[in-house]
Amino acid sequence: MLDYNFDREYYKSYGYVCGTDEAGRGPLAGPVVAAAVILPDGCVIDGLDDSKKLTEKKRERLYDIIKEQALAYAIVEVSPEEIDELNILAASLTAMRRAVAIVKETVEPAVVLIDGNQQTDFGIPSFTVVKGDSISQSIAAASVLAKVYRDRLMMRLAEEYPGYGIEKHKGYPTPDHKLAVYELGASPIHRRSFLSFLERDRDKLEAALRKKRAKEAGLE
Repeated sequence: MLDYNFDREYYKSYGYVCGTDEAGRGPLAGPVVAAAVILPDGCVIDGLDDSKKLTEKKRERLYDIIKEQALAYAIVEVSPEEIDELNILAASLTAMRRAVAIVKETVEPAVVLIDGNQQTDFGIPSFTVVKGDSISQSIAAASVLAKVYRDRLMMRLAEEYPGYGIEKHKGYPTPDHKLAVYELGASPIHRRSFLSFLERDRDKLEAALRKKRAKEAGLE
């Protein structure tokens, strides 16, 4: 449950607090997305929580409320190509730095709160907060913005790249998604560095594909 006094203590000690979080570290496809948010001191957004604990309907409602109430916010994508070049951790931190840099153009934060335990340089004081999206309101707000933005993006990409079931799994490594990549090959939005399972699980995937085709042919 969010502690609405958590960010306030940083406001008292530093000034404007910027929370940042990412969505999409685990998927096989699509970008990783980071958001950064500065909320007014003392702001209380009813129902706000870690985006993973909220229903899609609640996240969608909060998305607009957060943007309306924020003093500043930014949402940034890092592409599959850049993920493959950097690695996913570095890409996630890069997305966060870029989001905070955009926020700084509107409101200069005094401190950044980062979800997780990985530190990076924002040019101002920053603190990692393990499970921060369940503790800090500004981090939770960033988690909602990143999650909703990415889910909407993946729904659009599902139309561009049909057959992978992206509209269902948003690019995450479900068995059906892995089988689709094995059957159809990787699309332009797949992260090549995440596809080692194609070789590692080849026998299992081949068996699943034979079973799928037999079912489609009415032989099972």
